[in-house]
Amino acid sequence: MNQSQPTMFQFSGLTDDTALAIFLFIFFLLVYMITVVANIGLFITVHKTPALHTPMYYFLSYLSVVDLFYSSVIVPKLILDLVSRRKVISFHGCALQFYFFAALASTDAHLLSNMSYDRYAAICHPLHYVAMMTKTRCLCMVLIAFALGFLQSAAQTSCMFSLQYCGSNVIDHFYCDIPPLLKLSCSDIVMCDMVIMFLIGIYGIGSLIAILIPYLFIIISILKIKSSKGRQKAFSTCSSHIICSSIFYVSVLFNYLQPPSNAVNTQSKVASIFYSVMTPMFNPLVYSLRNQEVRNVIVQNVHILCSKRM
Repeated sequence: MNQSQPTMFQFSGLTDDTALAIFLFIFFLLVYMITVVANIGLFITVHKTPALHTPMYYFLSYLSVVDLFYSSVIVPKLILDLVSRRKVISFHGCALQFYFFAALASTDAHLLSNMSYDRYAAICHPLHYVAMMTKTRCLCMVLIAFALGFLQSAAQTSCMFSLQYCGSNVIDHFYCDIPPLLKLSCSDIVMCDMVIMFLIGIYGIGSLIAILIPYLFIIISILKIKSSKGRQKAFSTCSSHIICSSIFYVSVLFNYLQPPSNAVNTQSKVASIFYSVMTPMFNPLVYSLRNQEVRNVIVQNVHILCSKRM
């Protein structure tokens, strides 16, 4: 254990095919630009529109902020590496990337849980909704989401980067993630692996359960509604959240709950692209395109801008 830690890591990246790398560079650059514009636009729209000053959109605005930084931790480096000969990152840079990625991913999951509770309160307890979802409670829920996300990430990062890394310094991925880093360690990883799996289980699966249980009560309440129009209206308020949560959790669980094997490296990278690159873009687009209130506000703003120019 007298060996020194590596000063640099090198990523294997997504591809060694030059033509494919150029295509992916253009594609991910476009995705990142849409992500930045869509999330900033949605955040500004929510905070500048009094009609959207409700708990659901309050959580959505913070989800946009998290998605913006969550994507920015990974995607700019990924885009740069696609056109670089050497895909390198410093040891401390790797630790920082992993810390913020894990923290923001966990915060994202907790905010999705908060939004499911908000839908539960609105549909199952409409008469008590205002009393249940006060501004103070909403603020506390957001602060707890950030606190838990960053605290558990600190524990994971301390565990991962206190290990010794020797031999190859090539991370078989396009960012610093748990499975490829553990493969490079020459330390005994059993304890660290147990700690990380415990945290992922508590915060990942726990937040998923916190989404599923409210939706169980929501479905029961919707089925009790006699009119089909009423059921459709109630379900429509949840559809955007269901779509965004499904994309996020399916890709995350596929990546972290499969057994470690070289045969699934490509599949793991594809799953990682979905929750680290595509999900931050999908979230604001899904909420903007499927939500009537947000669409109306966007259309009104476009009309106002067009009339001013004319």
